[in-house]
Amino acid sequence: MAATVRPSWWQRWRLHAWARNGARLLLLLLLLGSVQGPWHVRAGQAVEYLKREHSLSKPYQGVGTSSSSLWNLMGNAMVMTQYIRLTPDMQSKQGALWNRVPCFLKDWELQVHFKIHGQGKKNLHGDGLAIWYTKDRMQPGPVFGNMDKFVGLGVFVDTYPNEEKQQEAQKRRYSPGVQRVFPYISAMVNNGSLSYDHERDGRPTELGGCTAIVRNLRYDTFLVIRYVKRHLTIMMDIDGKHEWRDCIEMPGVRLPRGYYFGTSSITGDLSDNHDVISLKLFELTGVRTPEEEKLHRDVFLPSVDNLKLPEMTVPPAPLSGLALFLIVFFSLVFSVFAIVIGIILYNKWQDQSRKRFY
Repeated sequence: MAATVRPSWWQRWRLHAWARNGARLLLLLLLLGSVQGPWHVRAGQAVEYLKREHSLSKPYQGVGTSSSSLWNLMGNAMVMTQYIRLTPDMQSKQGALWNRVPCFLKDWELQVHFKIHGQGKKNLHGDGLAIWYTKDRMQPGPVFGNMDKFVGLGVFVDTYPNEEKQQEAQKRRYSPGVQRVFPYISAMVNNGSLSYDHERDGRPTELGGCTAIVRNLRYDTFLVIRYVKRHLTIMMDIDGKHEWRDCIEMPGVRLPRGYYFGTSSITGDLSDNHDVISLKLFELTGVRTPEEEKLHRDVFLPSVDNLKLPEMTVPPAPLSGLALFLIVFFSLVFSVFAIVIGIILYNKWQDQSRKRFY
């Protein structure tokens, strides 16, 4: 039998070194692929890259109230192990979750995994939640927990039909072509001049909407907001089929860059649990022609083509202390000067009057 030839210590060391380097290289490629690689590529569409600074998922690291957190909580919002609860199923609560990093992407897609559930029966629950891309953040208010007359985009998942209940109280009926079925998803672009009409469920200012039965479902519910080349698309996956269904399609939407993503909710006399499981933002990268680049230049105020928004009236800036002092000072000097001139002219007039009598 032939003797077995054992590798030398030098050969064994080289084999171990190759194995270690190969493992490190594989780990590095996996990390680079997870951070910089595309999430997926759809036929005929742009490549999508996950932007972690604008995304949130379990175990919800980087969420808090400090200035170093990527996501800030507000109001009654609280972090749980499986979700972030914006509002509990209790009356008169409001909460919000806001990204601290402004978004400067031209084209993007936001996927929202959420859940709305509670003990309330039909039409005895409320009020819903909103997803925001706005100039201001962490501003509590009456519009699903956010400020009114916001600047930017708001997408609302409204679960209570305020207008329908008012019509019923007045013993009036909707015409079949006007009545909505709730819960209802709608969108609104605002330049700071418009108020959200709660009594009419935002109908006067909405870009469009659709019915979305999202309460107390056993399967996951998703909403996607896509903004590509001034084209706003909102779709939903609420049937448990893992398929996107169209809800709103609006071309000519002009949104500035540098705004903040957030989500908020509010309850009143009626309530629900409003939970957010994840928020994932993807950068959409596609080829733009020079004409498209010229057409899609940055804007400084939200607007929608062929939709006239009232111009925002900017209040005059308050005067500084120095400016106010200078105005008062020169006013007094002018008054004293006018009084002195008046006295001199009066004395001359008196002298001329005396000379006439002599």
